[in-house]
Amino acid sequence: MTNRPLAYTLTERKATVGKLAGKTVLQARPTGRKRVDHRSFCDEVGRATTFTGAEVEAVLRLAAEIAKRHVENGDIVDFGDIGTLCPSFQSKTVEKGKEDFNPHVHITKPVVRLSPSRRYFTLTGVSYERVEAPAKKSESKPEEHSNNP
Repeated sequence: MTNRPLAYTLTERKATVGKLAGKTVLQARPTGRKRVDHRSFCDEVGRATTFTGAEVEAVLRLAAEIAKRHVENGDIVDFGDIGTLCPSFQSKTVEKGKEDFNPHVHITKPVVRLSPSRRYFTLTGVSYERVEAPAKKSESKPEEHSNNP
């Protein structure tokens, strides 16, 4: 697969923090990328191996399911080049001596936290191409046509 340049547009905005606060600045924003759906991704991996796309998808789903099960049990999972998966949650504070800490009430939003591998998620060897920003859609609604006389 050949690398294409990363397309970007320049956006003008007013800076709110830092040494340029209050000044008008230009900022690059990535644009024009398509999303590769999961099935297409699995088919592509399958073409590079002896597996079919469905087998790749099954293995990826199984790996994610097993990793989640380990994290639900409090374990930290090294997920290879992607990074590390570990359990996390939010906790409400309770004043000491006033109320007993109840984990079912005071611990909320348990999640799997991904600590991404810096080496894997740092893009190298990319080029850039400036493109024009797409025209904004007008806010007026098209007229509705009725077939009734």
